[in-house]
Amino acid sequence: MQAVIEARELTKSFGSFIAANKLTFDVMPGEIFGFLGANGAGKTTAMRMLCGLSIPTSGEARIAGFDVYTQTEKIKQNIGYMSQKFSLYEDLTVKENIRFYGGIYGLKIPQIKKKTDELLHELQLTQEADKLVRELPLGWKQKLSFSVALVHDPKIVFLDEPTGGVDPITRRQFWDLIYYATSKGITVFVTTHYMDEAEYCNRVSIMVDGVIEALDKPSVLKQKFNVDSMEEVFYLLARKAKRSE
Repeated sequence: MQAVIEARELTKSFGSFIAANKLTFDVMPGEIFGFLGANGAGKTTAMRMLCGLSIPTSGEARIAGFDVYTQTEKIKQNIGYMSQKFSLYEDLTVKENIRFYGGIYGLKIPQIKKKTDELLHELQLTQEADKLVRELPLGWKQKLSFSVALVHDPKIVFLDEPTGGVDPITRRQFWDLIYYATSKGITVFVTTHYMDEAEYCNRVSIMVDGVIEALDKPSVLKQKFNVDSMEEVFYLLARKAKRSE
């Protein structure tokens, strides 16, 4: 099976400061890949390179088969992205947001109409279709934002701390959406500060000071470090960090 994310010694420097240092890993189709690290570890820098938003200093990477140096526009067309800060337009309605982002992602008008109806039904927001997004509870905003990131059926969706600020029940419901997406073959690349969420990932990478210090299944990492939780694994590695944002 061909990896949908391939990174080989991917590096990003800002002058003498190495933000991400020789990152090497693969992510497979339909996998939930957790990308963890304390503030200043280099997660955001790495994600920006993988999304085609920042050109690496050195190394190689292919995202959905496209080169991060020469095919950044192709990468953007084949990925979805959801930031940690709510990214939809609060002064537009639910329906208008879906249609707007459908157009941004290059869907044709018939496709946009079809996708809008599908998302409203799946999210049980048909009755709220004409309601301004600002009037929705935070949990529903997050679910809508995630669904909009998938409106163009991308091969990969990048989630940057998607459940920040929501209650535990809503976080669990959000992960149900993630599982549903992966059941359709979509690869999920997710950063999170909640270590219980790391347990939901197929594999987890932990960065420290720009370097990947550990990468494996949560069960394997817990066994390797002889601890009972991913929080303990994270603490053992992150406490060695010498830099912070």
